Amino acid sequence: MERFGVKSAPSRNRSKTALYVTPQDRVTEFGSELHEDGGKLFCTSCNVVLNHVRKSAINDHLKSKTHTKRKAEFEEQNVRKKQRTLTASLQCNSAAQTEKSSVIQDFVKMCLEANIPLEKADHPSVRAFLSRYVKNGSSIPKSEQLRKAYLPDGHDNENQLINTEDR
Repeated sequence: MERFGVKSAPSRNRSKTALYVTPQDRVTEFGSELHEDGGKLFCTSCNVVLNHVRKSAINDHLKSKTHTKRKAEFEEQNVRKKQRTLTASLQCNSAAQTEKSSVIQDFVKMCLEANIPLEKADHPSVRAFLSRYVKNGSSIPKSEQLRKAYLPDGHDNENQLINTEDR
């Protein structure tokens, strides 16, 4: 090609990004200043997301004035709060919601098997006992909601029986 006066295209410089580096790799490399959650790299003291692919971006952040200032504030607080991704937070909430739902269902089942009317759950002393001694006991709703949300089959069947008896 040079014989015809045409120069070959210069070889492209390869990108300087680390292709196969994970956020967890950067956590092990930089220590406790960073943490990983949900495939994202966070600065522990600043609670910001960092680009885990470029090491220079992490170094620049760690040398910045804002990071230094926030790190000093963070160490003074003695409280280690780590930012989490939304999916991780929702998974914790769903576990708590599942536990709450099981407590309510067990309470309704207990009331039905012991022939205790659900209206008794509305009594102030029952409410005080549940909130004091039962884990998630204060989350048990009033009797009307228990009937509508947690007894749909029995409630519907009871209404059908009442309607057929009225005819």
